[in-house]
Order: sequence, then C-alpha cells, then structure tokens
Amino acid sequence: MGNLLKIGWHVLYVKSRHEQKVDNLLKEIGLESFLPLVKTIRIWSDRKKTIEVPLFPSYVFVKVESATDFYKAQSINGACTFVKCGNSYSTIRDTEIQKIKFLLTTEDIVDVARTPDRLEKGEIALIQYGAFTGLECEILNVNNNNKVVVRMDSINQNITATLPNHYLSKLSKAV
Repeated sequence: MGNLLKIGWHVLYVKSRHEQKVDNLLKEIGLESFLPLVKTIRIWSDRKKTIEVPLFPSYVFVKVESATDFYKAQSINGACTFVKCGNSYSTIRDTEIQKIKFLLTTEDIVDVARTPDRLEKGEIALIQYGAFTGLECEILNVNNNNKVVVRMDSINQNITATLPNHYLSKLSKAV
C-alpha cells in the first residue's frame, strides 16, 4: 500500500444504483462520506415524479484517514473499488468537495448537472458572490441563462449550474 494511499477524499466506485445504500453503510461504520444528489423530474406514462439522483453515477466520495478506513470502505456491500489514476488512487481536494456542496445547497443556483466532456468555448467569468467568490468559471450561454462550468480535473468531470447575472463579472473569452 505504502505511498499509493494518500489521506483525504477518495472516489469509491460502486455498483450501479447502489450509491445511496453504500453511502448509508459507510456512515453506519463511522466513515465520512459524501454523495451529491440532484433533483430531477422523471416522467412515466401515468405520472410525473421528482426524484433525487446521484450527480456522479456510481461514485461515492469517502474521507480516508488511514489504511484501515480504506479497507473498511472497500469491503462495504455494493462497493467495487477505489478509482485509480495511473499507479495511485485518485483523491479529491477538500475545496472541490466544498464547491460541490455549495452548488447543491444554494437556492439561487439551479439546473445542476454533470458533463463529462471538456467544454472549451465560451466566456470566462469571475464569481462575485457566495462561497465561490473569486473563482473563475467558463460560461455557456444557453437559452439566455448563465451556465457555469466548474472543472474537477482530479476526476476528469465537470459540473454545470445556472447562476443569476449578479453573481458574475465578465473577464474574457476562452481560447
């Protein structure tokens, strides 16, 4: 194990549709975990229902403090493996976890979604209000809304959300 394991937030890959179960089991054994959920409307032929789905399907974030925590988390029913990048396990910075929590709990921010592709075109803006003050984001102008792309390079994922105009100030065009 040695220098492959780093202390901090790790990405646990879980069985499909087992995210909430694994998250609950991790908390039951005393490990700190985070499962970002977003509300979405599902439409069936006879009804509509608002449900919560994982922002990152098959991923649960686990705070690992020791090798024991690492093995406990991996032994949970429904857990598959920790995500690796090369020879070492992928870690998420605490600031990235805080940014995701902010996106999911702020009422002015709507339409939070995950986009796995790298978006390069659009305007670059500076967030002027809230926990993301000072953060530079890429803006996509879709239906006259300001969609912000927050890049999480450590897991090669992006989060998009719609912010009100007064949260942003224009900086430049992305190259």
